[in-house]
Amino acid sequence: MEQSDWIEHRRHDGERVGWIRMAGEQFVPVDLLGRELSGPVDWLEAEETLDRAGIGYLADLYELRQPDGSWLRVRLAEVSPERIVAKKDDFGAVGAPQLYYPLPFPAPEELRPLRR
Repeated sequence: MEQSDWIEHRRHDGERVGWIRMAGEQFVPVDLLGRELSGPVDWLEAEETLDRAGIGYLADLYELRQPDGSWLRVRLAEVSPERIVAKKDDFGAVGAPQLYYPLPFPAPEELRPLRR
């Protein structure tokens, strides 16, 4: 996905919360995983949508579809406009193997919030 025309949006403390991309004469808010948070809206609504979303979702649990179709419980270890890295959730076990899964940006469909 072309990102060169995305406009970075930061909250009042300077933390980046996403981007706003142009869609004709309107704007689409995009979160830090590259997911569109709404359809085209006006500029103010795009900013408000990103501010409401915040960054807390980055600490949530996710699941990653494995090549065999099963789902692996993961946490996000790195998020940038270049890539996303998921880490197998080891439930905080000391000495557990650290298994990392590099993913492209924006987040692929194989990565989704954990379904409980």
